[in-house]
Amino acid sequence: MTRPDPAELAHRLGRRAEAVCRHYLFNGRRHGAYWQVGDARNSPGRSMFVRLRDSPKGRAGKWLDASTGEHGDLLDVICEARGFTHFRDVIEEARSFLNLPHPQSAQDAPRRENVPAGSAEAARRLWTLSKPIGGTITETYLRRRGIAGCRDLTPLRFHPRCFYRRDEQGPTETWPAMIAAVTDQKGKITGVHRTWLARDGSGKASISTQRKAMGDLLGHAVRFGRSAEVMAAGEGVETMLSLRCVLPDMTVAAALSAAHLAAFLFPPSLRRLYIARDNDPAGDMARDSLIRRANEAEIDAIVLSPRLGDFNEDLTAFGVDALRA
Repeated sequence: MTRPDPAELAHRLGRRAEAVCRHYLFNGRRHGAYWQVGDARNSPGRSMFVRLRDSPKGRAGKWLDASTGEHGDLLDVICEARGFTHFRDVIEEARSFLNLPHPQSAQDAPRRENVPAGSAEAARRLWTLSKPIGGTITETYLRRRGIAGCRDLTPLRFHPRCFYRRDEQGPTETWPAMIAAVTDQKGKITGVHRTWLARDGSGKASISTQRKAMGDLLGHAVRFGRSAEVMAAGEGVETMLSLRCVLPDMTVAAALSAAHLAAFLFPPSLRRLYIARDNDPAGDMARDSLIRRANEAEIDAIVLSPRLGDFNEDLTAFGVDALRA
């Protein structure tokens, strides 16, 4: 039996929008042609509007959270209200709600295999469940850091409810997060980097560990731009995007830490490497290691040093023109 694709499932849910809302967003209530609730996680309030019937302004089931700018369809509502982390679970839940028959063939049956926490496969699944950053808290956060108008931000996504645990025994919390794709030289996603954000995008979340990576990271990086003969490499995503804001044609790579920067694998086409070091002892270590390895590979290595701690601090303190100079 053919399984409906996600777009078809979202359309079917839209035809039963009010029933979906009463089931998953029961803390809200109907107001005319909309269902009002606090957010997609079923919080009490009136910030989120779900369209209950088709109109010239949009299709039934589409929703907008006026407080955050988040938007989506009823599959997103099911994902958020149930706290799912795997999209296959969202699809199965939607099928169950719609009382659709389950596929009979082994090829069509949903896969239930578990993957190790923190693995490359788990990282790819988190990436799949995230969304482009346009109009999200991630975009707000980057603008607050002085990063605006940069080209090619496709390696970044936004997850509105990314799991966070302070320690192995602690409770699971959820925070908005910027998700960065870590890729190898062929563009395959090998890991992701999570930066948990304040709920209004004003900065990082008020938690003890605001950044964590998962997956296969050694030698790989978050890459902005295609492989080229000339590129820059550094540690943080914000650091390298700051450089790209003032040098938009420069390919840059964020290795995410000094240790990983020291082990960054050079693209075969690379002839000149700008090392965008952080201004600390770990940054010195990464600089020295890269210079030595670049010299052995007959690659020109040129060190770029910030005036403050890193280039994003320089950007926010001195502005675009000063950083470009």
